[in-house]
Amino acid sequence: MAAEASGPDLISVVVLLGAGVVAVPIFKRLGLGSVLGYLAAGLVIGPFGLRLFSDPMTILHVAELGVVMFLFIIGLEMQPSRLWGMRKEIFGLGALQVAGCALVLTAIGVATGFPVATSFVSGAGFVLTSTAIVMQILEERGDMASPAGQKMVSILLFEDLAIVPLLALVAFLAPISTEEAGGLRWMDIGIGLGAVAGLIIAGRYLLNPLFSILAVSRAREVMTAAALLVVLGAALLMQVSGLSMAMGAFLAGVLLSESTFRHQLEADIEPFRGILLGLFFLAVGMSLDLAVVAANWQMVIFYVIAFMLFKAAAIYVVARLLKTPHRESVERAVIMAQGGEFAFVLYATATNVGILDGQENAILTAIIIISMVLTPLAIIAMRAFLGTQKQSLDGVDVAENLSGRVLVIGFGRFGQIASQPLLLRGVDVSIIDNDVEMIQAAAQFGFKVYYGDGTRLDILHAAGAGRAQAVLVCVDKPETILTVVRLIKSEFPLLQIYARSYDRGNTLELINAGVEYQVRETFESALTFGERTLVGLGVDPDEAAEVIADIRRRDDERLDLQLAGGIYAGGDLMKGNAPVPGPLIKPKQTGRALSEETASVLPLALDTDR
Repeated sequence: MAAEASGPDLISVVVLLGAGVVAVPIFKRLGLGSVLGYLAAGLVIGPFGLRLFSDPMTILHVAELGVVMFLFIIGLEMQPSRLWGMRKEIFGLGALQVAGCALVLTAIGVATGFPVATSFVSGAGFVLTSTAIVMQILEERGDMASPAGQKMVSILLFEDLAIVPLLALVAFLAPISTEEAGGLRWMDIGIGLGAVAGLIIAGRYLLNPLFSILAVSRAREVMTAAALLVVLGAALLMQVSGLSMAMGAFLAGVLLSESTFRHQLEADIEPFRGILLGLFFLAVGMSLDLAVVAANWQMVIFYVIAFMLFKAAAIYVVARLLKTPHRESVERAVIMAQGGEFAFVLYATATNVGILDGQENAILTAIIIISMVLTPLAIIAMRAFLGTQKQSLDGVDVAENLSGRVLVIGFGRFGQIASQPLLLRGVDVSIIDNDVEMIQAAAQFGFKVYYGDGTRLDILHAAGAGRAQAVLVCVDKPETILTVVRLIKSEFPLLQIYARSYDRGNTLELINAGVEYQVRETFESALTFGERTLVGLGVDPDEAAEVIADIRRRDDERLDLQLAGGIYAGGDLMKGNAPVPGPLIKPKQTGRALSEETASVLPLALDTDR
């Protein structure tokens, strides 16, 4: 019996949440990504799996709000000036890619014997890339704000706009009066443009005053409700006007992007966005009709492969024509090779006007869903094929035959500051780092930094570690710091090592490794910060300095005790703010002093940034 018919709605909610909670961590642990996890979970619990749900389209319609909220959050990051600066990518690159892919995919349909109208609708639907999948992938990769990511966002925005003329073309191609359809569609386009204009006016003159009034009430739940009202209201306005709900939410976000309430709105919407977007992927997985796939498996397989390959090829060609590097072109082609959720709308409209029949609609929908399922796997294959991207060393000198008295490894914020006393004193300093962009930026400020990886013994020799009097290890990752220190100690045992430490656990490891000096990266700045706070509260500066000196003494004593008795030794030397300190719960040892989970629970005891 279907879950939605077997009891309270709470059962359905528990099943949906449970499916996501179980599947997503497993798939992410396997390196397959959260999107594929949601899709697989939806297929398992759907009508063609365990049959816990029988009507996935109902869930899909509700879950589309996740895509809507995602576009609203993206809009909040897009100030009008920034969006205007992307106009060439949106209307240039976007239009060229959509037109090129539509032409190629329509040709596939015609070449395989389908009528022109059917071929165009089938191909045009596949052209509309999945906004939800691409945005999720970009977010997980941290590429949303990168130039390559921004180009993909621009293309997605144009595709959202393209749904309107595509629906108009469907009406023109329908086997009914062209004149009647054309008149109807021109009216719809006019209504759509009017809705966009109305939303812009409302956003410019009404939204900020509205949130200002609500902020005075200091009712957090009202602000959250208002944020949802803005998102859903804008989406509804666009929907009844024949446009994309996601486009309405995006415009609302853009209009509020320069508002003083932007960060509050983003915080209020984010939890709803995450849950509903996961629900959307679950519903897409449920919607895959395995009966249709089984009955037409040869056709489905052929068109999935043909559409994805030829669409990817067209995207790659367009990218290369616009002087995009090869690797970036390949990544864009693979990430955007699938069909998207807006194809469901286009195919449904084409079915209603007689261009497609019910069987063709089901087959095309299955092709779209399978392409969405295959996208994470295609990305994994692409990464294996392309391998790790090598940094271009154009204009950068590689470390070789350096002879500085002091060698600095890592020239980030910490290394830059640590080098200043040496340079001002006239000490001959050699500097290496493995970040090309940072090296190029440092050169603009008068620093000569050589390219080199401090975890490699040959690089240390080339950088002059054997001739140096001291080395400063200023890299930021604790495991890298320890690797560099141990390598230097084993190869250059007489070399003085001064190391940046990530946290207290890293400090104990460095002391055991034999460094001459270590400093926790936030310790000194935090003490200075606390001392100035005491003075600001009216404490005599000399007394404040004595307090800080006492903290240093306690900290040194704790470190000595911890070196002998473990990380929990010397806990009584810390001053807490609880009347009676609670018991410390020791975690299982995992090779380091503490697990990351414990580090997040006991930040004070560990002196950690985590």
